[in-house]
Amino acid sequence: MSEDHSGDPDRRRLHLVAGICALGAGLGVARYLAAGPQAPAGNPTPVDFGDLPPGKLRTVDWNGRTVWILRRSPAEVAALADRESELTDPGSAQSLQPEKCRNRHRSLRADLFVAIGQCTHQGCPPQLRTGLGAHGEFLCPCHTSKYDLAGRVFRVGPAPANLVIPTYRLEGDSRVVIGEA
Repeated sequence: MSEDHSGDPDRRRLHLVAGICALGAGLGVARYLAAGPQAPAGNPTPVDFGDLPPGKLRTVDWNGRTVWILRRSPAEVAALADRESELTDPGSAQSLQPEKCRNRHRSLRADLFVAIGQCTHQGCPPQLRTGLGAHGEFLCPCHTSKYDLAGRVFRVGPAPANLVIPTYRLEGDSRVVIGEA
């Protein structure tokens, strides 16, 4: 009891458009997979952090994105190893970050954390929560996703991945250049 719509030009046009959209999406995915995951880069932005005390967060705008610069205390860096069994991707194997940041502290320098301040669930801005001893965290107030102070996501919330680390480089002892390796 199926109807033959092969002669219907509107139906053929719909199938053609749907096919082109599917092909375009497939090519986009193939291009992304061929390039491999990369941390975002572009428009270098220098930021001084010499006056940033341990435990404090600086927020800057970079390419229309919020970027965090967190100065971690030695106790906070050491505490990153304490709760790895609760994390989705503790080794950051599936995370977007520069290769040189693929370590426990996810940074070029253990005391300095640079990340894009957007939850990987729906892009909401997580908030730094301190006062938890050396176990501070970032909490997304929208859907309760939690990240440790290296931006690694805990399994308790809906966020699927660790925070994104942009491409950046250090310039001396007190300056970071975001968007440039």
